Amino acid sequence: MTTKIIGIKKFRENITSLWKEAKKKKIRYIVMYHSTPVMEVNPIDDDALILEKLAKDIAEAREQVKRGEVYTQEEVMKEFGLL
Repeated sequence: MTTKIIGIKKFRENITSLWKEAKKKKIRYIVMYHSTPVMEVNPIDDDALILEKLAKDIAEAREQVKRGEVYTQEEVMKEFGLL
């Protein structure tokens, strides 16, 4: 991934074209304000989104187990016609 440093004024003026370029070319922007970095802008890839969703699904499944919302192996086997 390439890193580019950009001033906040230029970032504000060109945010639409910059995020598109960042996603297409995998560019990370460090946004500066008076020679001080104030934010970092990274494109999010599809793999990161998939892993984030998986983590949320796992957390929800753990909460369901705590609430007792579970099926036994026998119930699952019957549901799929395996018994």
